[in-house]
Amino acid sequence: MPLGTLDRTPPPFFKQGPSALTKLMVFSALAVFLMVADARFKLMQPLRAAVATALFPVQWAALAPVRLVQGGGSYVESLAKAQAAADAAERKLATQSVRAGQVEQLTLENRRLRDLLQLRQQLASPGQAAEVLYDAADPYTRKVIIDKGMTQGVVAGSPVLDETGVLGQVTRVYPLISEVTLLIDRDQAVPVLNTRTGARSVAYGEPSASGGLLELRFMAGNSDIKEGDVLTTSGVDGVYPTGLLVARIERIERRADSAFARVYCVPAARMGSARHVMVLAPMTAQLPEPPPRAEPVVPPPKKARK
Repeated sequence: MPLGTLDRTPPPFFKQGPSALTKLMVFSALAVFLMVADARFKLMQPLRAAVATALFPVQWAALAPVRLVQGGGSYVESLAKAQAAADAAERKLATQSVRAGQVEQLTLENRRLRDLLQLRQQLASPGQAAEVLYDAADPYTRKVIIDKGMTQGVVAGSPVLDETGVLGQVTRVYPLISEVTLLIDRDQAVPVLNTRTGARSVAYGEPSASGGLLELRFMAGNSDIKEGDVLTTSGVDGVYPTGLLVARIERIERRADSAFARVYCVPAARMGSARHVMVLAPMTAQLPEPPPRAEPVVPPPKKARK
């Protein structure tokens, strides 16, 4: 190989150019110039807009997974919040429903107690309030149990009534509770007075399967009675005070083959739903004691003659 054909220039590694400090100063001055020119004359605004437009799809594609993860987390969080809010709303609705039922029950009890207190003021007989605990377990009788007994001074035979009328009579007394037989029991009877005609009769518990009514027995077919007549206690039995509301005549059946009419009455008291009642002292306890009987004067025996 001829020597003239050899490249005698030094390799690029050994080439000498501008120094690093010179390059730094030149490029720094260029950058300052471009910043000042862009700030004053907006030279780079079109280029910046073009670059931003070109890079927008790339940015959107790069941010899509991030947005997907954030959207899924927000959806799960919002779903949990919505479920919690729905559960809280259901619990609040249930609580408000219970409170509304309690308010209605308390309002009803308050009204009944007020009526019972007004009835107590109208009665001359001493009495005390009691609460019905439960119905008697015997399915063949109509009885209830109240929370007053021998300890509170309740005696057998005491009349029991609610704010609307006569409920029944105390038939058995225990130390802390008492048993009340309702008027609609088949073995119960109460003397009544027709307030329209003044006629007296006796109302018995209706012995049919349905029950819940009173029956006036041995009423003549031509008796002056009408549907809607009001019956009150007559007081002739010495148990119930006079003038207490007992029932209202509902239906009269007159038969040609019988001399008596069948008269059915609706009790004035709430036989199946009474909650608070008034227990009165029996009328026999309020009657004055009869005067003591004067012992007959026995004449002294005559002496026999000798």
